[in-house]
Amino acid sequence: MENAVRTVWQGGMMLGEGPVWDGAAGQLWFVDIKQHRVHRLDPATAAVETWPAPAQIGWVLPAEGGKLIAGLQSGLATFDPETGAFTPLAEVEPDLPGNRLNDATVGADGTIWFGSMDDGCELATGRLHRFDGTAVTATALPPVPITNGPAFAPDGGTLYHVDTAGGVLHAVTIDADGEPGAMRDFVRIDPDHGNPDGAITDSEGNVWVGIWGGWCARCYAPDGSLLREVRFPCANVTKIALGGPDLKTAYATTAKGDLTDAELAEQPEAGSVFTFAVEVPGNAVPIARLASR
Repeated sequence: MENAVRTVWQGGMMLGEGPVWDGAAGQLWFVDIKQHRVHRLDPATAAVETWPAPAQIGWVLPAEGGKLIAGLQSGLATFDPETGAFTPLAEVEPDLPGNRLNDATVGADGTIWFGSMDDGCELATGRLHRFDGTAVTATALPPVPITNGPAFAPDGGTLYHVDTAGGVLHAVTIDADGEPGAMRDFVRIDPDHGNPDGAITDSEGNVWVGIWGGWCARCYAPDGSLLREVRFPCANVTKIALGGPDLKTAYATTAKGDLTDAELAEQPEAGSVFTFAVEVPGNAVPIARLASR
């Protein structure tokens, strides 16, 4: 399939992340972590709305009751785009002020699985957590400096968990009780080719991953073989979302924050949102569970 990418929005994001397709609204949510911004793209008009966040923000996800849940550095909060208000829900790792939240997904039951990371990208203090609509629980997966992904296989039996600094996508078996079990290497990325960033799956269980420093996004089959590589005009590709009416339009967030002046001159579109076509549709994102409050 042709790998041509098209620029959707040249937003100059320092650290664009967390793209998620809101199927009910037909719009794309994404964030700029370092500039504390929430963005919403309407593909029908190419218009982007922007809201300020009170802290570094890793993601927003559609939740029950028409609300959104946001992953802030300090913890989870509801976000109301009508007013721009963030209302705290739950603290996460209050004993680790040097950590922040980074990436997330929603399981079929509405539980949010999300990771933390060392904001300095060095200490192995990042953990994978769950939020069931009421409380946050840390999983027993080993800590890493930068968590990414996570992403579920379509049948829910495997969770893909990314250790960005270690250069590896792990496949974690989800046991019958819903707990993460055995973990194995799914794909390792040669550090000369970049580092794995955010990951998602499509409806056939293939795994899409953005490659930080790799100028590309890659798609891997469930057996770990490389199916496709899509090249970009900038180095830091953070994550893919599959959206559009048929879930066959890919949207990619990128970042410019770590680039030198010389690199920025060579990558004027760094920090933009890009799009390209895929053959295999994505999965509808479940609505996150949120207890009545």
